[in-house]
Amino acid sequence: MRSFKILLACVIIGFTLFSCKKDFLERSPESVISDAQYWQSANDLKLYANGFYTAFPSYTGFGTIGIYGDDADQGSDNMIYISYNTWMNGETIVPSTGGGWSSWGTLRNINYLLANYGKVKDSWTNMKPYVGEALFFRAYFYFGMMKRFGALPWVTKPLTSTSPELYSKRLARNVIADSILADLDSAISYLPSKTASSAGRVYKEYVMAFQSRVALFEGTWEKYLAGTLFGVTGSNGGKYLQKAADAANKVMSTGIFSLDNVGKNYGYWSLFNQTDYSGSKEVMFWRQYNATTGPAHNWHRYTNSGAGRGLTKSLVDDYLCIDGNPIALSPLYQGDDSLTTVVRGRDPRLAQTMYVNDGNHIVTNNQPGGVPNLIFTLPTFGSANENKPATGYQVYKGNNPDYFQQYAAEIGTTGLILFRYAEVLLNYAEAKAELGTLTQGDVDMSINKLRQRVGMPDMNIGALPIDPNWIFPNLSPVINEVRRERRVELACEGFRHDDVLRWGAAGRLFAGWQPLGAKLNQWATVVPASQLSGYPTNAAGYIQLYKNSPAMASGYKFNVNRDYLSPLPLSELQVPNSVMEQNPNW
Repeated sequence: MRSFKILLACVIIGFTLFSCKKDFLERSPESVISDAQYWQSANDLKLYANGFYTAFPSYTGFGTIGIYGDDADQGSDNMIYISYNTWMNGETIVPSTGGGWSSWGTLRNINYLLANYGKVKDSWTNMKPYVGEALFFRAYFYFGMMKRFGALPWVTKPLTSTSPELYSKRLARNVIADSILADLDSAISYLPSKTASSAGRVYKEYVMAFQSRVALFEGTWEKYLAGTLFGVTGSNGGKYLQKAADAANKVMSTGIFSLDNVGKNYGYWSLFNQTDYSGSKEVMFWRQYNATTGPAHNWHRYTNSGAGRGLTKSLVDDYLCIDGNPIALSPLYQGDDSLTTVVRGRDPRLAQTMYVNDGNHIVTNNQPGGVPNLIFTLPTFGSANENKPATGYQVYKGNNPDYFQQYAAEIGTTGLILFRYAEVLLNYAEAKAELGTLTQGDVDMSINKLRQRVGMPDMNIGALPIDPNWIFPNLSPVINEVRRERRVELACEGFRHDDVLRWGAAGRLFAGWQPLGAKLNQWATVVPASQLSGYPTNAAGYIQLYKNSPAMASGYKFNVNRDYLSPLPLSELQVPNSVMEQNPNW
């Protein structure tokens, strides 16, 4: 329900990205105004804090975190690209510099506000929202770094050339997690509620929701990676799981949020292609685009094609049938010889996530000159690589069919959802399931709300069907079904990569995996053989895109003893007096 507007003309002090090295960390923030002149009022804090918002994802051409998920879903078992994922295949190398470790300047600028707000001669009431924003963005920064690198130095002030923190050791990930959650607790106490906040600024309930994400990530990471090179000695993640459940429950208890489009035909699909979410009860935070005042984007020109991406058979097979049973058990399942049979009798979210040639999937409408709507008939096999499909299962979720969104360059105005209430419900259900305290009442106020939106039968945790194809057969039926619901509801929104890692499941799901797509033969009579020749199949006729790739001859070569964390760059390890240690097995 939040608009997201960055004031590009505001005073932003020192927002450049630089390496975590002495010569950079000792820099003063760039400014044409001295400190003595600047720190005068709460409005100065506001103008400075505006620059923090650039940390959020954005549409940059096609590559972004959002619908289609970029690497967050392509680096998982949900989706693949025309070329295989080198990270999943264990091909990452230790970088000389950078490699994601070069963004510490962002932290310095956040800490600079926290070190200087006390100079402002204004009331605490006026100042505290911007202090709260700084604490939130520090937590946001550290969460991203912790997910990628694990242990980190914890820095709470802008450093100088003599700061001993320049040579600090990395602190254990649970210490960093505790610090992140403490920052979020403080931010929550300082920030106004949504009903009293300014449009486009972070607010109390949104930070609570984000806290549930952080705590769930760390709780499950420590639970499922215990005893490995990446775990935390003596921790089962329980305290974080309880924190996740509590934070989510606080958001749910406010009564401010609910799901959009409940019972509406194609209501799930239409949630993801709006230009204005200011009236949404579900979208808690979003980024707004404007073709007149800027910024705008051209992202939707890719959504009318395969865009080089494709859903995997693994994801498609995970959708239940409308009787609440998995495809292995339901008499409603009609096989996958065609796109129409794949979705027939299935969870409606499947047909609202991928293109189907059923006459209902509009590719483009509102074309000039009264041209009829373009209706999907078959995947874009004949297109160039950036527009062709990878699996035959093309992503429909997120497509805004309006002609001017798709074909007029750089005027796209579809909003980018950064957080929606559905995730809060899923975080709550999963945290409770992992704690072993999930009740039917909990399910009714979380997962069953999501199912009811699309007309699916409620989940009854006392009578769950036993799926012979559960992805996690060593775990309880409840956890399997909660994870299935999360996968289906959040498909292509950028969650699956992190989910698989925090569940310690990358070895099971990635190592040796050969991604499959749709059955190719369904298009043999309507697509020239020359266009299908680049799509090899397995013995059962399913597209196996990487079948002839030498690097993928035995499936993905994910290294379970190394690839859960990224390597630090050599430049950090070779700094004089460095006490930095490399991540395991890099």
